Amino acid sequence: MNHRRSSKKRILMAGGAVAALVGAGVTVQTANASQDTGAQVQVRTLSVAAAGSLASSLQKDLGSEAAGAFYDASAKKLVVNVVDQAGADAVRAAGGEARIVENTLAELKAARGELKKDASVPGTSWAVDPETNTVIVTADRTVKGADLAKVTSAVKELGGKAELKRTQGEFRTFLSGGDAIHSGGGRCSLGFNVVKDGAPHFITAGHCGETGSEWSESAGGAPVGKMVDSQFPGNDFALVKYEGDVSAPSEVNLYGGGTQAIAKAAEATVGMKVTRSGSTTQVHEGTVTGLDATVNYGNGDVVEGLIQTDVCAEPGDSGGSLFSGDAAVGLTSGGSGDCSSGGETFFQPVTEALSATGATIG
Repeated sequence: MNHRRSSKKRILMAGGAVAALVGAGVTVQTANASQDTGAQVQVRTLSVAAAGSLASSLQKDLGSEAAGAFYDASAKKLVVNVVDQAGADAVRAAGGEARIVENTLAELKAARGELKKDASVPGTSWAVDPETNTVIVTADRTVKGADLAKVTSAVKELGGKAELKRTQGEFRTFLSGGDAIHSGGGRCSLGFNVVKDGAPHFITAGHCGETGSEWSESAGGAPVGKMVDSQFPGNDFALVKYEGDVSAPSEVNLYGGGTQAIAKAAEATVGMKVTRSGSTTQVHEGTVTGLDATVNYGNGDVVEGLIQTDVCAEPGDSGGSLFSGDAAVGLTSGGSGDCSSGGETFFQPVTEALSATGATIG
């Protein structure tokens, strides 16, 4: 998705460019979670933002008994996983819908640690899925033979804490041409305009370039900014400082549909409805399907803590913006499939990028 900046004249910065594409998979169903059968109470109708705030509050209250939550967009309610009746009572009292499950978040986090130790082979990813109350492990088409046996064994050892699925896609990073921001013959997308130390900057994907690289509006054009921080692998975000006297409005280009003002940053919630735009496929919508995802790209680069979605993307869309209403949510890191047949895309959380770089939306 694109952001806009202007220097003497208004200039549109288009949304994605460098894409780390990942395979789209089949949704795995599970019987691991069951609906709470306690007394019926009134569940609050909540906006996405209110649901996110309630989820954070309840997670703190539940402490080690927290088991995750997700937003039911159709019913506009927060569904909160708990492991006992006391937790269910606390959730209902706060206006959420309680669901008794088997695994706590701490147990799922421990399972992720075991996967990192035993299943870190190129072409795999894993993410916590609160709807199934498991860690969903994905192996792409390149994972075969001994590597596939290794991953299968690791998942089996975790019992009901993990599930394995296959995808016909392939985890990889690559560069693609297009009309976004350019550096050294390659291009990437502007994510969100931000401010640091009172000066205009923008954030984008870290795999787009290295610290010190210069960025222009066209291939071979005059630089408009210099990358002052880049983090990849591990994370996937970068900060570019604009050069000269520029205006960098906090808004996103909707490709013929006007612009969307961005007023804040927000944490993703499973079930959150989100929008992505990029220079290849422009504007597309979808839903957050997983959190804290780890992707093991085929070239050996590993990125952790990503947002997993069912939003489609294609080569050329990476680095752009993921948002929900006026809230910045993510930066495109990688994905698979296409916007004809569908796919899935992973995003670097904006809140983490802002915290690490000391930048703010505005």
